[in-house]
Amino acid sequence: MSSPAAQRGREVRRRLLTAAVELIPERGWTAVSTRNLAEHAGVTPSVVHYHFPSLQALLREAVTEALNRAAAELEALFDTAGTADGLIEALLAGVDSFTGQESTSLLLVEAYLAATRDDSLREAIESTLSATRTRLAHRLADSGVSDAESTATVLLATLDGLVLYQGLGVAPGGPATVLKRLVADSGKRSGSEPKNAWRQS
Repeated sequence: MSSPAAQRGREVRRRLLTAAVELIPERGWTAVSTRNLAEHAGVTPSVVHYHFPSLQALLREAVTEALNRAAAELEALFDTAGTADGLIEALLAGVDSFTGQESTSLLLVEAYLAATRDDSLREAIESTLSATRTRLAHRLADSGVSDAESTATVLLATLDGLVLYQGLGVAPGGPATVLKRLVADSGKRSGSEPKNAWRQS
C-alpha cells in the first residue's frame, strides 16, 4: 500500500499534467509558464520542478498522454467496421467531434508546432502515430487494400487536415466519397479479395 505522502505526490503530479492540457490550448505552448501552470494547478511553482525535471518535460508528458488517449479512441473505431468503406465512415465519424477549435484540436495543433523545435516531443508524437498507422494498415490489408502502409499514412494525414480545415471554417465537401475511392482503387490494383475477418494485432 502506498504511503499518504506518495498518494499526495501522485495527485499533485496529475493536477499539474491536467493543468498543462488545459492551459496549452488556452494560452499557446510558449505562453505557459511555471508560475501560471502552478497557479492553475493550485500549487506553488517550486512543486513543478520537484515532480518534473523541467517545464518542457511536463508539457511533453501531458501532450503525449493526451495524444495517446486520442489515438486509443481512434483505434477503437478500427474494430467497428468489417470493410474498407465501413472503416472510412467510422474514421470520419470519429473526426466529427473535433471542430478544430475545441480544446483537443488546439492542443494537438500546438503540440505539432512545438514538435518542430523539440526533438524529444517529435519522437514521442511519431511513436504514437506510428503505432496507430500500423494498426490501421493491418485493417486495410485485411480488407484487400494494396500498399496498406502508405494508404494508412495518407488517410491519417487527411484526417489531421480535415480537422485543421474545420478550425479555419472550411468544410471540404464529400470526403467520404473521395477516400472510399482511394481505398477502392487501391484494392483493384492489388487484385486481391478482402479477407473474411479482421486480423487481430
